[in-house]
Amino acid sequence: MGEGGFAKRSRVRGSHRESPSQVSLRRQPLIRRFAPPSPTREKRRTPVRPPPMMAITREMRLDARNRPEETKMTELSRSPKDATPSVIAQQTAMLNALPFSDARDFDDAARGFLGTIENAAITNPQGRTVWSLEPYGFLSADEAPPTVNPSLWRQSRLNMQHGLFEVVPGVYQVRGLDIANMTLIEGDSGVIVVDTLTSIEGARAALDLYFRHRGMKPVAAVIFTHTHTDHWGGARGVLEEDALATGAVPIIAPNLFMEHAVSENIIAGPAMLRRAQYQFGPFLAKGVRGQVDCGLGKSMAAGSVALLRPTDLIMATGERRVIDGVEFEFQMAPNSEAPAEMHFFIPRYKLLNLAENCTHNFHNLLPFRGADVRDALAWSKYLGEALRLWDGKAEAMCGQHHWPVWGRERIGIMIRQQRDLYKFAHDQTIRLMNHGLTAAEIAETIQLPKSLEGAWHGRGYYGHIRHNVKAIYQKYLGWYDANPVNLDPLPPVASGKKYVEYMGGADAILARARTDFDKGEFRFVAQALGHLVFAEPDNAAARHLLADTLEQLGYAAESATWRNAYLFGAQELRQGMPKAPPRPPMPRETLAALRTEQLWDVLGIRLNGPKAEGKHIVLNWRFSDTGEIFVLNLENCALTYSEGVQAENADASFTLARATLDEVIAKLTSFPEAVAAGKVQLAGNPMRLAELMGLMDEFPRMFEIVEPKRAVVG
Repeated sequence: MGEGGFAKRSRVRGSHRESPSQVSLRRQPLIRRFAPPSPTREKRRTPVRPPPMMAITREMRLDARNRPEETKMTELSRSPKDATPSVIAQQTAMLNALPFSDARDFDDAARGFLGTIENAAITNPQGRTVWSLEPYGFLSADEAPPTVNPSLWRQSRLNMQHGLFEVVPGVYQVRGLDIANMTLIEGDSGVIVVDTLTSIEGARAALDLYFRHRGMKPVAAVIFTHTHTDHWGGARGVLEEDALATGAVPIIAPNLFMEHAVSENIIAGPAMLRRAQYQFGPFLAKGVRGQVDCGLGKSMAAGSVALLRPTDLIMATGERRVIDGVEFEFQMAPNSEAPAEMHFFIPRYKLLNLAENCTHNFHNLLPFRGADVRDALAWSKYLGEALRLWDGKAEAMCGQHHWPVWGRERIGIMIRQQRDLYKFAHDQTIRLMNHGLTAAEIAETIQLPKSLEGAWHGRGYYGHIRHNVKAIYQKYLGWYDANPVNLDPLPPVASGKKYVEYMGGADAILARARTDFDKGEFRFVAQALGHLVFAEPDNAAARHLLADTLEQLGYAAESATWRNAYLFGAQELRQGMPKAPPRPPMPRETLAALRTEQLWDVLGIRLNGPKAEGKHIVLNWRFSDTGEIFVLNLENCALTYSEGVQAENADASFTLARATLDEVIAKLTSFPEAVAAGKVQLAGNPMRLAELMGLMDEFPRMFEIVEPKRAVVG
């Protein structure tokens, strides 16, 4: 068991042999930091083996016998329940179907361990915890409880490894201090940082951990492999202020990085962040009846995030860069896991990094938080191209999630299986689609071949074959299945009321639902009760039974994201939406990284169209520090802009530094304060700007998902 997490232990063989003291330290289970000594500790130090059959837990039932009936019913209706017999049968079947005796992943996840931060705990300057694995101490147990799919339990334990690890001499990874990895590549005089985690605090902690074990070195460059926040959000944690001011440290990213980072994370950010609560489960309690993992890692980190603009873009496959004496060979992989993504190979270290396109799970083609549908065919082709470029050359392969793989043969096998996983999903979905099957019918029909079904890295812990095929269908044919019945259906509340009426009322639905619940027919029970909850959102019996149903679906799910979605839906039905503080303003550093056109785009999606009915506002803008000029035009309830021109008939004109506008948007100052300070020169009627800003929506941090919207939106 590695110091950095819960795993099978083994000595590192070959050139990575550890000293006896290192082995002794690495064999200490992390649970010793989480809990008092227990008589089962020696058992946990034995090699991983298939968990035995699981028994139904009885704690809640036994405790309930000693409480008054009314209190008992109230508490039980709002509390997580045990797994039902039908779910336990599914868990047992999973145990018998998969090769749990294969423990190579545990060896790989622990290999090269150098040291860690206790409990992987990271705090911000105010002392608030932004990341910690201490709540996951329950994962020390070898045996999966009845309330967690045993395959997901295995993945969850693997993702408990944390700390600094040597991949090969000269290349290191910080894993488990975030959902993503930071890869550190030593150059001739400094260190090249690949992906900077989600938060500034996490990135600083990761770099400090590296420095403690490898010595202080200047950061020679930063590389962003792709556009998702957990790979760039912490960049200010590894770059000093003078480096940012002078641009002395290159920031390298794939072409179109900024365009897609903005569109995915800023323009659609409010809706995506709320939906991400269902995908990642941050408001769920950590535990055997709650959140255990996210498939790619434990969870999303809290903390401060800032977007920095790249200074060097990789434009095409085959481009090379020599960074601090180290040569990088790049491969472009757009519209794969991210709309802008790239891979690289380092001949000096015989190291291949496939970013997030070859990880230890079947990835998402359409994450629950929302995104552009990812191209499974292109994804497969990029992996095939990587094989043609570097097969037989790489002796180690690491990604920006999970643990590395070593050895030319094993690397080749994994890339080929991942290539064929996405190709199979794509081709078979299209085949069945062309036979006339709908997305739901394809999901019910398709089955992975045995060679891929038995590969641990092909399991659906983050994506899943059942929802990835629906994404492929959507990419090619869209949301409409061609059945005119589904062309313009009633929205959920109106249809819910009619379903309840047609089905004989709430009592009849609940009676049938309870019968089917006992049979384990949870999928249809959830559908039926969903209509009832949208028709009668205050029907407590309906909410509680739907919550119990979603909970059982979550317990059975192998996919961590499915589990999180089901369990968080159950929690919100029982307890309502969590209380969340107001959304903070966009950081100034993120604003500074955006082009001015992108700022106008963000402003445009906030315009409330109905409020703008009949209004026409024209504003000239001139930015003294960037030399840019724009005209902003509100007309026909749409906000548009033109660059490089000024309108003769503008209602008002403003001259200011772009940096001043950033400060206003970040709420570090107000527009009137900037005018009073002489930072803004204006002409015309400035109240027209105030009128325009009065038409802007403020997006809520929370909105209803498993029940009707309480607020009217229009």
